[in-house]
Amino acid sequence: MKKTAKTNSSINTVVFDLGGVLIDWNPRHLYRKIFGDDENGMETFLAEVCHSEWNLQQDRGRPWQDAIAEAITRFPDQEANIRAYRERWDEMLKGPIEGTVNILEELKSTGLRLLALTNWSAETFPIAEKRFAFLEWFDGILVSGQEKLAKPDPAVFHLLIQRYCLAPSRTVFVDDQPYNTEAAAKEGFKAIHFTTPVNLRRELQTLGIRLNQK
Repeated sequence: MKKTAKTNSSINTVVFDLGGVLIDWNPRHLYRKIFGDDENGMETFLAEVCHSEWNLQQDRGRPWQDAIAEAITRFPDQEANIRAYRERWDEMLKGPIEGTVNILEELKSTGLRLLALTNWSAETFPIAEKRFAFLEWFDGILVSGQEKLAKPDPAVFHLLIQRYCLAPSRTVFVDDQPYNTEAAAKEGFKAIHFTTPVNLRRELQTLGIRLNQK
C-alpha cells in the first residue's frame, strides 16, 4: 500500500518526460566525436539529414531499418554518419540528470503515483531500461514507439489518461519541450516546462508538493 502523499494540494500523480528531463540524451554527444571541430558541419547534418522530425518518426514507431534506408536515399554521401545514428545510438546517452533523479526519488517517498510519457523508439528504449535503474521507480511508462503515438499529439495524452485512469486536474506533467507542455495543458494537466532541477523543485513546491531534499 502506498503512503499518504506529503502534499497540501489535490495532486495525486506526477508524469515525467524522460529525455532532457531525467536522462541527458542528445545526438550531439555522438556527433561531436564524429565531426570533431566542425561544429557547423555537425549542425547542418542534424538539421538537414538526421533531423528532429526524421527521428520523431522512429518515436512514432517507424523501424530503424526503414529510417536509415530513407536517409541514405536522400544523402548517399552521408551513409556512414547516418548509420552511426543507430549503430552508435547509446553514445547519445550521456547519463542521468542527477538533480531531477533526486527529485524523482523524493517524490517516490511521498506516495504520489509516478508515471512517464516519453517519445522514444521501441527499438532503443530497452537500452535505457538496462542503463538507468531509476526507471523501475515508475508505476508505469508509456513509450511512444510502442504505441505508435507521440507527443504533442492529443491522442497520446488521451491514451495516458485512459490507461492509468488519470484525472488531469490532479496530475502534474513535466516536459522539456514547450509544445508538449502546451498540449498537456490543453488536456487539463498541470503542466511544467522543465528547464533545470532547481526550477522544477520550486514549481512542484508551488503546487503544494512537499519534497525532502537530502
